[in-house]
Amino acid sequence: MLPSAEEADRELAAARELARRYRLEFVDLTTAELDYDLIHSHPVELMTRYKFVPLRRENGRLLAAMADPTNLDALDELSAQLKVRIKPAVATRSAIETALRRGDSAQRVLQDATESFRIKLVKETDQGEQDLDLDRLADETAPVIKLVDTIVLTALERRVSDIHIEAYESEVHVKYRIDGALYPAMNPIDASYHQMLISRIKVMSDLDIAERRTPQDGRFRVRVKGRTIDFRVSIIPAAFGENCVIRILDKQQINEAFRELTLNVVGFDPHDLARFRRFIKEPYGMVLVTGPTGSGKTTTLYAALNEIANPEDKIITIEDPIEYQLRGIMQIPVNEKKGLTFARGLRAILRHDPDKVMVGEIRDTETAQIAINAALTGHLVFTTVHANNVIDVIGRFVNMGVEVYNFVSSLNCVLAQRLIRQLCPYCKRQYQPTDQELEEAGLNPSKFRDQVFYEAVGCSECNGTGYRGRTAIHEMLDLTDRIRELILDRRPGSEIRRAAREEGLGSLRESALKKVFAGISTLREINRVTFVE
Repeated sequence: MLPSAEEADRELAAARELARRYRLEFVDLTTAELDYDLIHSHPVELMTRYKFVPLRRENGRLLAAMADPTNLDALDELSAQLKVRIKPAVATRSAIETALRRGDSAQRVLQDATESFRIKLVKETDQGEQDLDLDRLADETAPVIKLVDTIVLTALERRVSDIHIEAYESEVHVKYRIDGALYPAMNPIDASYHQMLISRIKVMSDLDIAERRTPQDGRFRVRVKGRTIDFRVSIIPAAFGENCVIRILDKQQINEAFRELTLNVVGFDPHDLARFRRFIKEPYGMVLVTGPTGSGKTTTLYAALNEIANPEDKIITIEDPIEYQLRGIMQIPVNEKKGLTFARGLRAILRHDPDKVMVGEIRDTETAQIAINAALTGHLVFTTVHANNVIDVIGRFVNMGVEVYNFVSSLNCVLAQRLIRQLCPYCKRQYQPTDQELEEAGLNPSKFRDQVFYEAVGCSECNGTGYRGRTAIHEMLDLTDRIRELILDRRPGSEIRRAAREEGLGSLRESALKKVFAGISTLREINRVTFVE
């Protein structure tokens, strides 16, 4: 875990004092430009074991930033291993660890693991919890275990949400999903090692190694530097063997952020934020959030619940699954194997005297009908449904067979949401798009030619992606009397949208363009996520 600001200051002061006492150079690795070609030419195991970062070669010696240059035995051992005289400099231990884990060096760890991936079949045993630690990778004897551990550990260091292992005819690809986009994690592995890799993951997840023709789902848990992290595993058979996706659920880390989560950090436009806050404070009705899987709907609802939670109200949620625990709110997980569906759970919740209810997702007519009735009988209901935009939601409910009058009467607002990647603040660069790029983005070149745009570059802070973190874009439909009448008359969606536009409805595309003009994202990113209007 990262040291606190006070601990970091103490560590920095001690390192500077050490450099002054022994008349050595002090190097601040957080701001220094590192030579990654030089770093890549040195074994990762040695840099990890002796806690050093090579900086440059000068006069036949290697200048290396070290946490403890006073350890002469270690210095002699390192000189003998590298066959070069070492000129030590001083850096903090945490800065060295960050440098070794960051960006290109993390990629080098994976490359080293695959370069030594020449293995024979090893005996596998069922090990409940695995303690992963970078320091022990050099001592691990089974290459397949070393490879899996390294993939997982590097994913944790690089803010990865999912690990994808994909089998092709002659090779296996490992990819990381970072901020919603997939990136290669390492060089492709020869296909002959594919089954060993999958078998290792199956053993960790307590799955059937012999079964290769049907999908399997499992989970495992690891402890890394004092915190416990859950991993959800899904394995499916494909044309060239089994493919695997591992979802990372770092609940301990996220829960700390969620305790103070508010709508201010979700990415709302100030005007939409004020309107949405008004709707979530209504005494009853339904607040509906829509968008595809992974668009941040649950995060928005959690933020809303955090803001309105108070000791006077009872708030109950039913979710599949419970992603994060919220303080002061009763949360119920769906368990379809035991018969606890959204509909059955929602019925039970309404007998439990709630003031406000959150339904994780409306999937069927029965759940929709119960949620609507709850909103009509004095409860404030938060829920999500999968639809492309705020107008499509109406058609989705009508097609479910719900009574349109009741649905329209219960609805307070519909919020559609997507996530777009934010530019890395350390390396983003101003640029001028061509007229063709502006036209492809639906912008008039004569009007927007002088607008300031930024592009993604890539640096060690963002692992070379050019982006760091994501923010949400929104469109929100306010159910005015005119809109309600059009829905009750079953008018076409295009007519409802025109009327809503006249009353101030913005689009997802307009919300995304505001992020671009503010220097938060890029034209290329919003073209990936939204349609050009």
